[in-house]
Amino acid sequence: METALRGARNIEGIGGGIASVRYSDVVGAMSFALDLVEGQPEGHSLRSCFIGMTVASRIGLDREARAALFYALLLKDAGCSANASRTAALFDADDFTAKRAFKTVDWSRFTQSALYAARMVCPDGAIWTKARRFLSVGKAGPKAARELIHIRCERGADIARHVGFPEETAKAIRSLDEHWDGSGHPDGLEKDEIPLLARICGLAQTVEVFYEKYGSERAEHVARSRRKKWFDPVLVDAFLADARGMWEVLADPDVGAAVSMLEPEDRVMEVTPHLLDLTATAFARIIDAKSPFTYRHSEGVAEAALAIGGRMELPPSEMRDLSRAALLHDVGKLGVSNSILDKPGSLTDAEFRKVKAHPRLTHEILTRVPHLRSLAEVAANHHEKLDGSGYHRGVAGDSLDRSSRILAVADIYDALAQERPYREAMPTEKVLSILEKESREKLCPASCEVMKDVIEAGELEGSREPPAEAG
Repeated sequence: METALRGARNIEGIGGGIASVRYSDVVGAMSFALDLVEGQPEGHSLRSCFIGMTVASRIGLDREARAALFYALLLKDAGCSANASRTAALFDADDFTAKRAFKTVDWSRFTQSALYAARMVCPDGAIWTKARRFLSVGKAGPKAARELIHIRCERGADIARHVGFPEETAKAIRSLDEHWDGSGHPDGLEKDEIPLLARICGLAQTVEVFYEKYGSERAEHVARSRRKKWFDPVLVDAFLADARGMWEVLADPDVGAAVSMLEPEDRVMEVTPHLLDLTATAFARIIDAKSPFTYRHSEGVAEAALAIGGRMELPPSEMRDLSRAALLHDVGKLGVSNSILDKPGSLTDAEFRKVKAHPRLTHEILTRVPHLRSLAEVAANHHEKLDGSGYHRGVAGDSLDRSSRILAVADIYDALAQERPYREAMPTEKVLSILEKESREKLCPASCEVMKDVIEAGELEGSREPPAEAG
């Protein structure tokens, strides 16, 4: 926590200091994006945080540990995008549906796991197709489940470390799916081998899922039935001591306000320019991990946009905002299924409508976030065109400011230069040809010309090879 707290005390950056705002308000707002990619209802992470922090208070956890737990609960799903592609491919199904249903299954029990797989595989396939896929999933078995959870947990822990949270926060995220009886993943830890903060996170997220889907009685029942199996009995007893009090708070639509009050006052982190930059980079990595075909896309777009902006001599404050908008422009894609994002063939009209909705989702997410609201318009404009033929709003001409025009060009360049499930990466000559053609009516001519200069100068030659676990 010291790394992040040092940054919070030094509230300065390009353009000077920024108004004091709790960093938890930023992370809490961004957690809605994590709810999307995990297939959970809006507010899942916030409600889980309230449950976990309440249990922590009841067992007398000290302030330092509660501060580390607070952000572990908000960011527990930071690695969930990393296994989305594999989940969709394994079941040949919508990853959101598979993940949402998985949260309610006791996957340490063979019968429940088998029934879950039978329901999930190839939902639109013929009976024999479903049977073959079911056998394939069965053959992969526990090894596949362990690998999926390992990818998610490792990536989530890395994200927490990147932002500067203490190792206790990272370890809580990494061991989120371990079980008290040793039947969990990724390491099969048991009892006190599992970090205490991870035990709290595991209980909190499961209870929240059952509460939101089935109601308070079912949530309390699952805690009791998995006591000494999935969950630490001491934590279950603390939760059940006054579960009704929690349900009353969780019924309030503004649960975020209650969550904010649970952050230990002497450990409150304030927003700084540096923390916002780290957050933008962290979520860019979450976004790009959703599909192996978008590996480093957000960072690549930011690199290209800054190269254009630098040559145009944008002021430092505009450059910093452009960088954050570029890194976060595709955050709405966390709400698009990998069955669509990774589809090798042509999209149906319905599928393309879902893809075209992602800039709107980007706008909705970023307008929630203190100090990022001003970026929402630019980030969401990355598919708009000067002639009004773009999406999601079809705005044109003077409605698109300089940063929006730069971002649109940078996004098209990086997308064309990367491989996609339906085509190979395009050679530089073809990319330049497309930009030149589009600059006549659709894209900003000045931005396209500068982009051409940047490409020909060889300023954007970073590797785009994805890591093995991203596939």
